[in-house]
Amino acid sequence: QGPGQLQVLSCFFIYYRSGSSKELEGGVNPVLLFKVLDSLLTEKSVLIGDGGDFVGTASRILRPRGPLSWLDPGAYGTLGVGGGFALGVKSVKPSSEVWVLWGDGSCTYSLAEVEPSVRHELPFIAIIGNDGSWGQIERDQSSMLGSDTGCQLNKDTPYHHIGQGYGAVALSLGEGATEQDIRDTLILAQLEHGRGNTVVVNVTLGRSKFRAGSISL
Repeated sequence: QGPGQLQVLSCFFIYYRSGSSKELEGGVNPVLLFKVLDSLLTEKSVLIGDGGDFVGTASRILRPRGPLSWLDPGAYGTLGVGGGFALGVKSVKPSSEVWVLWGDGSCTYSLAEVEPSVRHELPFIAIIGNDGSWGQIERDQSSMLGSDTGCQLNKDTPYHHIGQGYGAVALSLGEGATEQDIRDTLILAQLEHGRGNTVVVNVTLGRSKFRAGSISL
């Protein structure tokens, strides 16, 4: 490992231990969100990552409970797999509790898969990390090129209501949400999933430096 990798690891441990529960301006702390989610996972939980910074953060916090319980776009970052993976998992493992972790950019590729999940009774829980940008690209593009052109998204987009339009239960978290609010919302999502409902949770995120130094471009 080189000095750069050690610096990233050092920042990770410092942030995880001391700053993960701090409130961030503009929304929910993603590290805190995933720490709470990790405490709620069971042996039946299957995690599907489909995003950039949001999923990169999740991969450092969440602990898959067994083999084949973490699926993601792979080394080439082929975004858009989330919805299809969720339907596939529920088809072959109906008793599983499927969590799709979408970035607000990547969710637009397969959010429509909520509709067949409802129609075919293949429920899953989607958490959309909404930071209003293609964050993983924007971070380095802005610092290297001095421009965020093509990276900004509308942070006010009500992704949970889009999911509701397809038949899902709509939940949301935003600025001011406490750790207990996060826990209560995720538990409610689990209860709704247990009733056979697909759930879309729109989480407005605050901006953090947790992923600073990660390879993005």
